[in-house]
Amino acid sequence: MKRNSLAQLFAKSFHKNWDNIVFSDYEGKDVKYGEVAQTILSLQLFYQLSGLQRGDKIAVLGRNSANWGTIFLSAISSGLVIVPVLPDFNKTDINHIIRHSESKILIGTKSLIELVDFDLQADLKTILIIEDFSLAKSKDEGAQFKLNDAFGYHKENKPGKENFEFFEWQPEDACVISYTSGTSGFTKGVLIPERSLVSNIIFAQEHMPLKPGHKIVSFLPMAHVYGLLFEFLFPVTMGCNITFLNKMPTPALLTKVFDEIKPHLILSVPLIIEKIYKKRLLPTLEKPTIKLLLKIPGISGVLQKKIREKLLGTFGGRFFEIVIGGAPLNTEVEQFFRKIKFPFTIGYGMTECGPLISYEAWNKTMPSSAGKLVDRMEVRIDSADPYNEVGEIQVRGENVMLGYYKNETATRESFTDDGWLRTGDLGVIDKNNFIYIRGRSKNMILGPSGQNIYPEEIESKLTNQAYVAECVVTERKGKLVALIFPDFEALKADHKDESHLSEMMRENIRKINAELPKYEQISSFEFVKEEFEKTPKKNIKRFKYI
Repeated sequence: MKRNSLAQLFAKSFHKNWDNIVFSDYEGKDVKYGEVAQTILSLQLFYQLSGLQRGDKIAVLGRNSANWGTIFLSAISSGLVIVPVLPDFNKTDINHIIRHSESKILIGTKSLIELVDFDLQADLKTILIIEDFSLAKSKDEGAQFKLNDAFGYHKENKPGKENFEFFEWQPEDACVISYTSGTSGFTKGVLIPERSLVSNIIFAQEHMPLKPGHKIVSFLPMAHVYGLLFEFLFPVTMGCNITFLNKMPTPALLTKVFDEIKPHLILSVPLIIEKIYKKRLLPTLEKPTIKLLLKIPGISGVLQKKIREKLLGTFGGRFFEIVIGGAPLNTEVEQFFRKIKFPFTIGYGMTECGPLISYEAWNKTMPSSAGKLVDRMEVRIDSADPYNEVGEIQVRGENVMLGYYKNETATRESFTDDGWLRTGDLGVIDKNNFIYIRGRSKNMILGPSGQNIYPEEIESKLTNQAYVAECVVTERKGKLVALIFPDFEALKADHKDESHLSEMMRENIRKINAELPKYEQISSFEFVKEEFEKTPKKNIKRFKYI
């Protein structure tokens, strides 16, 4: 039996859906599978004329767009390694990634390519503009002619689906280098092999019922594997229509887009879901009348149904599931969503697994879990009692990376002596392989009597209090301190004077301390003036604040 491959998955979908729309830029153009194929072949010819060989690197720098997706497919379909660069990276990181990856061609947005020190990049030969594939800079005097020839040829000789094929990778070939932007501050190039991409795609095909023509909104950064796999690669193989949101995904904008597009599957990170909950639902739920009605058995059921319908409408009303990943969901939010039977589920993964480690459908998952270990992976907990005693989550299987590009030390440190990947996350499992995450090993604080304190759990409680937008709990001189960014919008909406903010925070902390054991109680707090700096998954870069 022939194994599944990227070439097989994508060629099959392009052939089957040739005349259907695959990419749409929000408030912009629609392009069909066949039109994308023509652009892919034009770019492939340009790469060949430019002297690129199999295994050479191409970097792409920009927000999600139809052209971004086309560039990605043009690289992997021609045996070239794609290097997605997050547009949120600073100038130093962008230049480091291009240099470190040895990228020979960069295709980026007009505004971002200005950050690239072209003359100082030894391997970089050419820069194209992502908006129209025009030439920005090149060390090759004939680059413009080659670009004209490549696009001109396929404009005159439009391809048919019968002769559109993808390059056949070997399972252990690295076809993506994904540079992480984690909470620890270290950027490493994760070597993602073909087998990992295929494994993640096949799992999604088997467990997420997308069909040809179904709608997807791509708003998570495709330069990160979570958005890349489940808002882009997997839907492309299913014949879906992907709408790219080339803007900052604020709750207000997403609500508008969901209402217009009505997607069938939604991927999100907790921060966005929590903001929608806090802004759209919480003000209603906190009304005294609503609180009272929710306690009356008969009326409570009717009211919960109405709230559920309202929430479904907020996300377009047509989706079968919202998959939340990238970080733990706030406990209060999760409990309420489960209470009203809202179709959401929580998955768990990391860039080093391309990304999936655990997932289960919303109506089969276990409360408070991060889903069930996927069937192509193994898991173990580094503790004496993995069912009850928290330990590091370690995994191995088809989804696991090859290692870190040009970083043998980091690669070696990321694996145990017997070949298990160290996730750096702490948790337990149950007998059905549902994973329960307790926090990051690097974030854990040791209490005064040796107790393990997981600051994320305390932060979850504090963030649910009035006028707290975000917070970080850290240790100073043996005491727990909360760093708080206030919710100034809520203060303004409620006509509250900022001069009373400290008093309100002291009351918030008094409330949550009453629910916590003594060793987990917050001793003091400080305000921060700006939102915490975050990774693309919207996790706070904790190393900057502790």
